[in-house]
Amino acid sequence: MAEKISLADQAYHTMKERILNLTYPPGMQLTETMLAEELNMSRNPIRTALKTLHAEGLVVRDYYKSIIVKEITDKDIEEIYQLRELLEGAAFREIFTSGRADEFSYRIEERVVRMCACAGDIYHWELADTQMHMEIVSVFDNERINRIYEMYLNEVIRMGLYSVRNGLHISRANENLKKMIRYMRSDQYEKAYEILRNDHFMIGKSSALKK
Repeated sequence: MAEKISLADQAYHTMKERILNLTYPPGMQLTETMLAEELNMSRNPIRTALKTLHAEGLVVRDYYKSIIVKEITDKDIEEIYQLRELLEGAAFREIFTSGRADEFSYRIEERVVRMCACAGDIYHWELADTQMHMEIVSVFDNERINRIYEMYLNEVIRMGLYSVRNGLHISRANENLKKMIRYMRSDQYEKAYEILRNDHFMIGKSSALKK
């Protein structure tokens, strides 16, 4: 039993990463046979993993019971980026109005250091980027907000990869975040937020929409 659970868990993590890093792109049809061959497993752990991925909304089943990697529509992108701007905009204001800009500049800087270290790998850079954004909303200390945000991270990661591929420059984004951190330490809210908004909401969204 332990071996079966372990294989299913292994299949789940491998398949999820391949969906998130676009190895299995949106709209791709998956079959248990194909996945079993690729992962060198029987179909039972594959089937279990697919059920979990379906519950998370990463794969869907069509009328013919085919398994499809969930598409990312323009409406999805518009809604997710609207949600990000609303939540993070409010969180960023809270960081400054509560007098914690200096504290959060160091917390965000830790995430940016990780982003810089991952600059050559856009998938892991995007994972680090999502953690930077989670750090911003953590100012609310609100578990419900965290759960809502985490619910959409899978979509955010895939959208972010499209953004990078279609015009968001990693090195420029990293340098701008360093500048944002300096503005935070000198308590310059408007200039700090302008960088976050332009790079991570406006350019991010427009680049993702070019998918």
